[in-house]
Amino acid sequence: MAARECIFCKIQVGDLPATIVDEDERTVSFMDIAPATRGHALVIPRAHAEDLLTVAPEDLAAVAFATQRLAGRMTERLDAEGVNLLNSCGAAAWQTVFHFHVHVIPRYVDDPLRLPWVPSQGDPTEIAAAAQELSAN
Repeated sequence: MAARECIFCKIQVGDLPATIVDEDERTVSFMDIAPATRGHALVIPRAHAEDLLTVAPEDLAAVAFATQRLAGRMTERLDAEGVNLLNSCGAAAWQTVFHFHVHVIPRYVDDPLRLPWVPSQGDPTEIAAAAQELSAN
């Protein structure tokens, strides 16, 4: 998708409305219009990149710092008791807007949000095999 057609690119230049809560020279943070919990926001790089695999390292680092800054505000100002960070990379991973972004989701002890899986003990042999495949060596 070309940057000129990207909804997040249009938001960050002011062509589409959004409730912006933070910005700096590399990033923009704004409220999600379909929030999972009270305070759910998105952090995007100003430069268009389709996903995690294509975002420039400098922009990825800037998004990480902006995400940390916003998460801190959520715990201080919204009394969030935790924060989930979520990035979907690719349609199979539920990415629907193809501009790299991180969901910053404040969590509260009694909030109803349940993520797509419930962690359970994995097969140690399979974990070791996957780790070997993922190792840089």
